[in-house]
Amino acid sequence: MDLNADLGESFGTWTMGEDAAMFPLLTSASVACGMHAGDPVTMLDTCRAAYELDVNVGAHLGYPDLAGFGLRSLDMTFDDLFGAVLYQLGALDGVAHAVGASVDYVKLHGALYDRTVRDTEQASAVIAAIQAYDPGLPVLGFPGSALLEIARDAGHPVFAEAFADRAYFPDGTLVPRTEEGAVLLDAGQVAERAVRLATKGEVEAVDGSMIVVRADSLCLRGDTPGSVSVAAAVRAGLEAAGVELESFA
Repeated sequence: MDLNADLGESFGTWTMGEDAAMFPLLTSASVACGMHAGDPVTMLDTCRAAYELDVNVGAHLGYPDLAGFGLRSLDMTFDDLFGAVLYQLGALDGVAHAVGASVDYVKLHGALYDRTVRDTEQASAVIAAIQAYDPGLPVLGFPGSALLEIARDAGHPVFAEAFADRAYFPDGTLVPRTEEGAVLLDAGQVAERAVRLATKGEVEAVDGSMIVVRADSLCLRGDTPGSVSVAAAVRAGLEAAGVELESFA
């Protein structure tokens, strides 16, 4: 099982998350590319740390929305989104190569992640740009999303992720973070859910039913209070259960 987290989201003197504490817990790091978060120096430092700790680097692509942290859905044209994706891929790839690393996969961020679950036009623009940049680049995303279906049809390796610390509806979708109880904070509970996801491919929904969630990666959160402790508990729980931790890429 792969463990990924969104890192490199600081900007200038403003700090987001606890990247240094998260890196030893991960096998993959999704690095912000400067449009929803991050800056050139942060990208450089994050890629260098990933390389030194043998953590795979992913391009974490978002809408060009620094003020909104990429959490606002934008009605971008195909060409505008195509260009924004290419810009971010090229920026992170150049920085990564400068420190000996490489971009090993792509994962979307925030509103772009959510929108491309069902919006085929925006998902197509994203995949067209990735295809133009690197036809073999793996794509990590939500199971059953339009993004992964289009990526698979285009010949990209696709991998699905799950969220041990998020509440799920019975249909397999996530409870919006704006709703109470959408994010689980108890480290023991999250670790138990992570082990079940990794070993049985299932998770308990909000109505108590068990739903099938086949995942290649578990997303850990490093930007909320107590999240590092939760991530550490998840890793310890998986290792105790005999789950081999390695990147999918």
